Amino acid sequence: MKTVRRFTAFKQSLGLLALVQGAAAFGAEDPYHFIKEIPVGGSAQWDYLTIDAEARRLYLSHANKVEVIDLASGSIVGVIENTPGIHGIALAPKLGRAFTSNGQENKASIVDLKTLKTVAKVTTGANPDCILYESTPNEVYTFNGRGKSATVFDPDSGKVIATIDLGGKPEFAVSDGAAGRAYVNLEDKSEVVAIDLKTHQVVSHWPIAPGKAASGMAIDREHHRLFLGCDNQLMAMLDSSSGKVLATVPIGAGVDANGFDPVTQLAFSSNGEEGTVTIARETAPGKLTVVQTLKTVVGARTMAVDPLTHDIYLPAPTPSFRVLVYGQKK
Repeated sequence: MKTVRRFTAFKQSLGLLALVQGAAAFGAEDPYHFIKEIPVGGSAQWDYLTIDAEARRLYLSHANKVEVIDLASGSIVGVIENTPGIHGIALAPKLGRAFTSNGQENKASIVDLKTLKTVAKVTTGANPDCILYESTPNEVYTFNGRGKSATVFDPDSGKVIATIDLGGKPEFAVSDGAAGRAYVNLEDKSEVVAIDLKTHQVVSHWPIAPGKAASGMAIDREHHRLFLGCDNQLMAMLDSSSGKVLATVPIGAGVDANGFDPVTQLAFSSNGEEGTVTIARETAPGKLTVVQTLKTVVGARTMAVDPLTHDIYLPAPTPSFRVLVYGQKK
């Protein structure tokens, strides 16, 4: 992501009823508050974190390894070693596999989820950053920052299937198997690129103006929305079918991650320089509204959303490295 390892929404079909139910269920004002923190310790060097909701585990990139945290107890229950310059973790629980993007060695690791041991490494483009697994074609994508490319490989054999020239520096990516597309921010171009999952070809370049230099991205697959965290302090909402920018709202400085909860229909932006999370909702077709500016900690810039509990998790660097947990008011 943007500063890490440099290391140191509803369519017309939802209707008014859904909007009213959403507001009643999750509160009209300030639905989120601090719950607890999970101590991690060690150096404050991290990037992405990923949740396995069914297994109740959190995978946190940390220096040159992955900390595996049990969400029920808040304790570290395992470590994935030998991931130099790790940025991201993608999970394929049905395959029993995890995948990491190791930016310092230009490789991705294939990891056994039971043993947490690396079973193979795949050579990628330069500085693999974001990584995702898409089950529909059963493929893994790394998005390579300095390589300005995406590497596609088989999750079982590790065989490279394709290398995609993106035409710019990728930051974060999401995929939609049903639509047959992957979407990635090109930070230096202020664009979103759409990739055909079958042909491994770039099919669209979408400008994100008035947004600039987006880093984070989240997706609402049901309603075909992309939520982008832009460097000029905007959250932009795009139609993932057409690429049209539908709405923007102001956010804090230093965004590095976005999230979306399909149950609450809330979109999140973690703003590390300001120490806030902006929480928004599409309150009418094409209208994005901020429902809360949640105070967190300066430096808490990446984030994961738990789709079961709806809690959000943010690593924080000071006074000691830890993960902050925020949830809905009861």
